[in-house]
Amino acid sequence: MNTTAGRQAVKEKAARQGMLSAICLLTLLLCMGLVSCAPKKAVVVPTQEGVPLEKALSDLRQVKTLEATLSVDYERGDTIMSGDAGLTLSDTALNLRLYYLGFLAGELKEENGTITVSKPRLDKNRSTLLAQGLRNGFFWWNIRDYTITEDQEQYVLRNKNREILVSKKLMLPTQQSIRLENGDELIITYDMPDQIEEAERIPGSPAWLQYYQSQMKIELKRYLVKVKVKSYVVK
Repeated sequence: MNTTAGRQAVKEKAARQGMLSAICLLTLLLCMGLVSCAPKKAVVVPTQEGVPLEKALSDLRQVKTLEATLSVDYERGDTIMSGDAGLTLSDTALNLRLYYLGFLAGELKEENGTITVSKPRLDKNRSTLLAQGLRNGFFWWNIRDYTITEDQEQYVLRNKNREILVSKKLMLPTQQSIRLENGDELIITYDMPDQIEEAERIPGSPAWLQYYQSQMKIELKRYLVKVKVKSYVVK
């Protein structure tokens, strides 16, 4: 009788311990979920009002190369394809590597405005969307032969085929439009300012070289690419 009671007590103790472990594990997973799902804290960009636009553009044009890792969503109609990407960008060259489940799934290279590698082969709309959209989206300061107008909140940089809206407060672009040779219009909109990690900045760079827009939406006809920047390095 005592043996039976002892066994029952052991079983009850084990059950209580198992339940306690399960509760602890559930609590841990819940906390991890809350942390991972927490929205990214917005970066407060110090105001750049009063900084001469041409001074900022001159400094930005000192950037020779840009390296970024991206999260990319490509949409056309009801079709959405998502993946990660690595981007290396300079004044004359673009190299975009697309990954799916960690494996290289595609590559796009451009040199001096000409697509040299396209794997798998993309039609003209998609290659233009990616090459011109990413190049001009990130290197927005590469505009030439432009005029400047302004209001209280923004500068407008404009030439015969391009218009860029730049926030006076942030000294960052908020939108730009590019008219292509065939008359189509490429639209880029920006959001979510972020700060370059200290180790990834150009040493001694001014404040307007330390921030960037971490989200872009690039549109051309029925095509749409949404880009989120995971890491950003300028040299």
